[in-house]
Amino acid sequence: MDNEIVQVKIHPAIGIARVGNSAEQPFVGPESPDQPPLPPGSYKDGSGKIIRQAARFRVYGYNRAGQVVRELKLGEEGVTEIKWSVQLANKKAAWYQFHIPLDIPEAEQLTADQRRWRNAKVQGAGRKKLVADPGRKAIRASTHETAAFDGKIMDKPVSLGSISTQNDGRLLVVGGVGKSASWQTPEKPIFGVANNDTWYDDVSDGPVTAEVTIGGATKTAAPAWVVVAPPHYAPGVKTARTLYDVLHDTFVTEQTLPVEDRPSYPEHIEPLLGRFCDLQWVNRGFATQFGWKGPHDFRDPEMRKRLADPGESSRELRRQIYVQMRDYARDGISPVPWPWLYGDAMSSRPNSVRQHITLTAEQDRLLALWADGHFTTGPPRKGHPDVDKAPVAEQPGLLDRAALDNCAAEAFHPGCEVTWPMRHKTMYSEPFRILHRTPDNPERDYGPVLSLQDALGKNGPLYAQGPGDLTRWMAAPWQCDTASCRSGYEVRANLGPRYSPYLPTFWPAQMPNHVLKKADFTTVNTTPTGGDDSAREKAFENRAVWLRGLTGPDFDKQRRQMIDDWYLFGIVETHKYTVGDGKFPDDIQVESEPGYAPVHDLANLVNIQVPEAGVVELAGAADAWTGEVSAESVASMLVQQAVQEVKEATGRDEETIAAGYLEKLDPFHGSQ
Repeated sequence: MDNEIVQVKIHPAIGIARVGNSAEQPFVGPESPDQPPLPPGSYKDGSGKIIRQAARFRVYGYNRAGQVVRELKLGEEGVTEIKWSVQLANKKAAWYQFHIPLDIPEAEQLTADQRRWRNAKVQGAGRKKLVADPGRKAIRASTHETAAFDGKIMDKPVSLGSISTQNDGRLLVVGGVGKSASWQTPEKPIFGVANNDTWYDDVSDGPVTAEVTIGGATKTAAPAWVVVAPPHYAPGVKTARTLYDVLHDTFVTEQTLPVEDRPSYPEHIEPLLGRFCDLQWVNRGFATQFGWKGPHDFRDPEMRKRLADPGESSRELRRQIYVQMRDYARDGISPVPWPWLYGDAMSSRPNSVRQHITLTAEQDRLLALWADGHFTTGPPRKGHPDVDKAPVAEQPGLLDRAALDNCAAEAFHPGCEVTWPMRHKTMYSEPFRILHRTPDNPERDYGPVLSLQDALGKNGPLYAQGPGDLTRWMAAPWQCDTASCRSGYEVRANLGPRYSPYLPTFWPAQMPNHVLKKADFTTVNTTPTGGDDSAREKAFENRAVWLRGLTGPDFDKQRRQMIDDWYLFGIVETHKYTVGDGKFPDDIQVESEPGYAPVHDLANLVNIQVPEAGVVELAGAADAWTGEVSAESVASMLVQQAVQEVKEATGRDEETIAAGYLEKLDPFHGSQ
């Protein structure tokens, strides 16, 4: 192979950092899709604060044929300098409201008011103060320089994080501390999930560039991007359709990545089916159907033997699993097909096939080939748990995939890390690499209302990107969306024998719904006396509501609490089952001890949309409420009334019921 380096690239192409409020040293995010989660206790410090996740970037040299030659490390093989530059920004407060993705047909139903600026009362030059952009920071690896991103929003200090280098020249990007606040005094009440005026947070994103001096010559690297996101509260769980899957599908569709003509069961099919099983640790509905010893436990050795067999004897089993996957043309708005995850047009008044997600077209195509027997088989994939021990030619791809595999791409509603613009090929210069906006090509002003023509048109926001452009679409502040990432949303009228509080669900791999508590795991992991396993079996089946620490039934008050208490909630961590009798999984994912006082396991299990509170809340959010009693108080009374009605209708305890108006469940504000 030609070892002359003619091109340099940064990997991962998109790196993911995450906020945290611990003062301890950040940990580095996953760098291989096969990398196991960190040991229990690695995600929180001794005081219960969340440790930040750093994004680490490397540079690789390529030859003329586009082959990877090696990673370029400071002080090795002629590398005398790596100069990094990063620019982080937060533009949420200055961007437009989010209700649903603007690239789906349902977006045509949005009114102009729903496509207006956030904080529309801030006008003219004052809107620049809504952006936290500390500017571009450059550091040299040879002198171990560091830089901080200290900005302001409406004259309030906002720290977006810092950058530094390791001894080998690799770059570390560390994000904010998870602080969200209102710049207004007294603070404006929280009325919504995604568009709370005057509120800001410290997530961010922006370009990463590098210049490498090797053999006396300086080469400019193909640039990367970094996204600073909320915490991943279940770092050992990947969802059925990850952000990597969505982007991979985009590039396969535009034919910049090759298609797999004959999928491999261990490489392509088993990881996908296995993710359905892994969701057992974050949602009880998935645990019942796909969990340990469940009817669709794809990880069971006997089941695997049949699924990995391309012969005729297992064809009907494969076919039946494949046809369970949702097809919009066949299934309409039915909640029954897999996966049981909400979609881009989810609404409490369902009228769109996008009420739930489908797998990507490429995932579906591979499953169809598998169902028909056109696949290769083999033992389970081992992969490369340590990217540094993988062949150098595979390392860039592993780095690119690992970051995106751990990001959500279910309902872009808006999502957890980034949202719907990511599925547009115009956002990229090459697969997985964001197209950077140059300083001489500033983004044009789209005006107070973002038209669909501007949103989707040429040279609009779906083309070259600048600092803060990926996260500006996300919820403001992020904690309000996290507090609303639940399951089984329903209106009172639809409660009945077919209602499940567990399914469907929003983003459980990032923000869990139902978890195995530490105390229950202790019972499971203790050898029983007298051979009676009933207590252990009961403990293993028990799941507690992850958001049970949010107090009172009112969604608005719970969202406000989450802004302060986001770090008190447990992290789902992987523990070893050590009894050794094979009666439970070898690896069991368990919620770390929450930082709040013990509460009922099923608090906030039942989630009820109260449409009549919407009129009041929307008026309050727009400062248009004229009633003698405050909008906040009227909405609260309507919520209490709904809770009592649900209590009487279901027989459930009041503490198990949460209710309120979520505008994200009513994207057209009752106009349908």
